[in-house]
Amino acid sequence: MHDVPRKLVELAELFEGRTRLVEKLAERDDPLGSAREVIRELSEEEKLEAVNAHPAIGGSRLSARSATEQGGDNDPSVLTELAYQNQIYEEKFGFRFVVFVNRRPKAEILDVLRDRIQRTREKELDTALEELVAIAEDRWRNS
Repeated sequence: MHDVPRKLVELAELFEGRTRLVEKLAERDDPLGSAREVIRELSEEEKLEAVNAHPAIGGSRLSARSATEQGGDNDPSVLTELAYQNQIYEEKFGFRFVVFVNRRPKAEILDVLRDRIQRTREKELDTALEELVAIAEDRWRNS
C-alpha cells in the first residue's frame, strides 16, 4: 500500500466502502496497524458510517468477498431468525451488527447476535468496530 489513491481502493475493499475511517487510514504508513488508534479519533458519526458500510450478516446484498466469508449454510429458519434478530439489533443500537464470522456457521453467529443484543450501546459500538478491524486484518492476510 504505497500511494494514497491505491491505498484508498485497497482499504475500501477491506472495510466494505470508502468511509472517513478508510480515508484516514489511507494517510497512514501502516493503515491496519494503526486502525484502532484511528478509530478512537473518529466522531460518533464517522464510527457509525464505518460500521454501517458493512453488509448485514445473512443479508442478500453482499459483496462477493462477504458472501464467500459468510458461507453457504442457508437454512431458511436460521436466515429468517438472523433477519429478525438483525432488525431488533439495528432498532436497539441504531447501527448494523458486525461480526468476524471466521468461517463459523450462521447458526453459531445467530447465538453471538442474541448475546450481543443484551449489551449497552457503547460497548456494542466498540465491539462492532473491533470486529470490523478483525475482518479487514483477516482479508488482508488472505488476499
